[in-house]
Amino acid sequence: MQEYTTIHDTAQDEFVERKSRFIGSIAPVETEEEALRFIAQIKQQHRDAGHSTYAYILKNGVKRYSDDGEPQGTAGVPMLDCLEKEGLVDVVVVVTRYFGGILLGTGGLVRAYSHGAKIAVDAAKRKLMTTCVLLSMELDYSFYGKINYVLPKYVCRVEESDFGANVSMKILIKQDQCEAFVKEITEMSAALVVPQILEERFDYFEV
Repeated sequence: MQEYTTIHDTAQDEFVERKSRFIGSIAPVETEEEALRFIAQIKQQHRDAGHSTYAYILKNGVKRYSDDGEPQGTAGVPMLDCLEKEGLVDVVVVVTRYFGGILLGTGGLVRAYSHGAKIAVDAAKRKLMTTCVLLSMELDYSFYGKINYVLPKYVCRVEESDFGANVSMKILIKQDQCEAFVKEITEMSAALVVPQILEERFDYFEV
């Protein structure tokens, strides 16, 4: 897998639907063991709740879900569907329900659990994991502003800036954008600034 989108950290949000309280919790995981540990932790936290349904997707292709006692197909599948639509992997989402005494019906449950997963996803900060190239550049101060003007066009971030007699910069950039970036900087500076490749590595960018 060349790149994938996951999340930085655990996140949570909740809503009330016809007196039932739904709490969506999400976490980054890399293995089934980590996913199951998070699910167990949420179930323990809300052990007095009626249901703690879940879904998770790993980048190795593993997908699992559970309705945890809700009518079949009303919770786990819509939650998994939400993760797939959002394009997330290496994540687990748990939606906990405290029953409020009013039945929601099959359609109502599907909408509620789907929404519970979506608000958890929306509460999380995403990151794009991808193959990157670390570039180094030495430049005259006269080019510094121009290069900073170019940077937002690319998926990249400045890792280091050193201001001495000249400016030294280290920039991490998506591998598939590296060639275009090097070309643009070289041409813009009439070859006075030529970015050099230091290393390739798997890293992330905020998305």
